[in-house]
Amino acid sequence: MTNKERFIDIFKSKIHREGADALLNYLCSEQSDFFTAPASTRYHGAYEGGLLEHSLNVYDCLCDQLSRKRVKELYGINYTDESIAIVSLLHDLCKVNFYKVSMRNVKDETGHWISAPYYTIEDTLPYGHGEKSVYIISGYMRLTRDEAFAIRYHMGFSGPEDANQVGKALEMFPLGSFLFMADMEASYFLEGMKKN
Repeated sequence: MTNKERFIDIFKSKIHREGADALLNYLCSEQSDFFTAPASTRYHGAYEGGLLEHSLNVYDCLCDQLSRKRVKELYGINYTDESIAIVSLLHDLCKVNFYKVSMRNVKDETGHWISAPYYTIEDTLPYGHGEKSVYIISGYMRLTRDEAFAIRYHMGFSGPEDANQVGKALEMFPLGSFLFMADMEASYFLEGMKKN
């Protein structure tokens, strides 16, 4: 099963709320580069299909974290399969149609200059990061408050926001804390291992 097939399978089997079909249709359309976009310009997933792979990695990490006995029994945390799929698979929709391929001159292994492709940012909807993902999703389907805050604050303390505000949001909406940890695990361990 390809990553695209797996994404579509998870999406269709877990996400059933009104508007989900329209969102999936958009992601599969020519108006979206979700399935081929990179996840970044030079960090994790900086290659074709990186965004899709990252979204699936975050899904796997989040499912694993939330399935722990300690999380369920001691912390009393239990989210639906639908919420887990929504926040993990869609947290980075802000990166759809965000990266473009440009060319630059670099030296090859023999020292000769060659033209090589690289990713640049072309933000046609400058609305932030997490908040932009919430905005895009909300154009198709309604999010719960937990889902919206989890996606909005999935960058945790690594964004430009006031640390007190981030801390309060993650405390009030624990799904955001777990999504942040899953995002970091996927980025630095699963995808970071590809570099090493």
